[in-house]
Amino acid sequence: MEKYDVKTFNQKMRVRTKVFAIEVYRIMNSVRLTEVNRIVVKQLLRSATSVAANYSSATRGRSEAEFYSKICIVVEECDETLFWFDFLLTAEVLKPEQIKEIKRETEELLNIFSTIKKKLKTKRYNS
Repeated sequence: MEKYDVKTFNQKMRVRTKVFAIEVYRIMNSVRLTEVNRIVVKQLLRSATSVAANYSSATRGRSEAEFYSKICIVVEECDETLFWFDFLLTAEVLKPEQIKEIKRETEELLNIFSTIKKKLKTKRYNS
């Protein structure tokens, strides 16, 4: 993996999370909505778009504490997005091949943001 300074990393991740949210939107836009699955699809879209919005907000934060708080939200939203993908797969609203790549991206983002969160937490409590 390439090394970046913080500003470059944040910019690349802002773009990556926005692309992620748009891709989830595109996939969900192709799903035939019923009265029942409309609610779950809406939840998935909210959590996926929240990843991008909260990461963008985190990088514009005024303090490290604010950044940490927003990263915690991003981790929660990534985890929730995975939950809704699994829910829609189990309910057979989605097929595995429809979301194979985006689910992998969700897992990667969750790993990245969880690592950032863990390092920030360690730094905060060891200072």
